[in-house]
Amino acid sequence: MADNIARVFADAIATDPTRPLLTWYDDASGDRTELSGATLANWVAKTANLLVDEVGLAPAAPVGVLLPPHWQAAAVLLGCWSAKLNVVDTPGDVDVLFAAVDQLDEAQSWAADERYALGLAPLAAPLRQVPPGFADYVVEVRGHGDHFTPQPGPGPADARLLTRAGARADELGIERGARVLVDATRYPDPIDWLLAPLTRAATVVLCANPDPARLTTRVTTEKITHPLP
Repeated sequence: MADNIARVFADAIATDPTRPLLTWYDDASGDRTELSGATLANWVAKTANLLVDEVGLAPAAPVGVLLPPHWQAAAVLLGCWSAKLNVVDTPGDVDVLFAAVDQLDEAQSWAADERYALGLAPLAAPLRQVPPGFADYVVEVRGHGDHFTPQPGPGPADARLLTRAGARADELGIERGARVLVDATRYPDPIDWLLAPLTRAATVVLCANPDPARLTTRVTTEKITHPLP
């Protein structure tokens, strides 16, 4: 396995960038968003370019992420890791903070130079009202380039995260090339819903508020090979 997350992501999509890599469902809202490896890579590149070119972050700079499991959270996290930034999830001083709009109260305990709010709306719709002190992530990120070349080698936490992810892939029984169904409520840690599958070049169907009545149909229609228990 590669020694850095950006390379693991690139390797996971290299065989067929057009195949669905991350499919998002929210059974409460009815939202479904399907991203191919190429599409997610574009969002990742735009995020990394935002952080490096616009904000001017250097490798190992601290970035806070207050986001639930979601396809946009995958773009933010992978963008940060591609830029070799240090993603933290406990309150403190950071250069940039990404926060879901329903976690803005929690965001007040963070000190950040730049703040981006995410509404996590269907079709990546912009926020109707941008919270004071924040910029709208989906508006700001769209203007950046679709390609980003990561610096070689691992970021500050890549070795630790990839070791954990590989171990979790083994514990969860994720085989190489699997199509994994993940309950976002039961598996909120991105190690489980994002990095562990990527280490096995697996694709993910990530479900928030899953309706048990839809499970059997979803397993069939999405060609699931491995529902997480």
